[in-house]
Amino acid sequence: MNENQKDIFDQVIEAKLFFVDGPGGTGKSFLLEQILAHVRLQRKVAIAVASSGIAATLLTGGHTAHSTFRIPLKLSEFSTCSLSWQSQKAELIRKASLIIWDEAPMMHRACFEAVDRSFRDIMKNELEPFGGKVMVFSGDHRPILPVLKDATRAETLEACF
Repeated sequence: MNENQKDIFDQVIEAKLFFVDGPGGTGKSFLLEQILAHVRLQRKVAIAVASSGIAATLLTGGHTAHSTFRIPLKLSEFSTCSLSWQSQKAELIRKASLIIWDEAPMMHRACFEAVDRSFRDIMKNELEPFGGKVMVFSGDHRPILPVLKDATRAETLEACF
């Protein structure tokens, strides 16, 4: 790892909420893989998700955020994920020491809000973002905005993470 990657790595291991930002080719995926490997080598659970199927295939054990967290396709400002408290996915989330979400800027803000509400419920922790789970979001805000059908410019900006 280079110096910048090492600094981020050290901060992620100690923090609870983190965003890794950088243009393509700067080593974000490499860094995420190093963090996942570090956590898993300690025999802890690390969940790897991405906003697209292609991005998910680039992460060891990666899946889409929609499939992992059961994010509804139609979202409102009060949406939650389709996770029952006693489901296997909810149990996996409770056991996870780390959750990495790659290509986060591609998602509508309402997706993160639904996951946040659901994690607070699953973790029985209403006070901390994402129920206190250690979350690492990654991506590049520069090239893309969330994809919204028939949205105005203002609506697109409102949907940003």
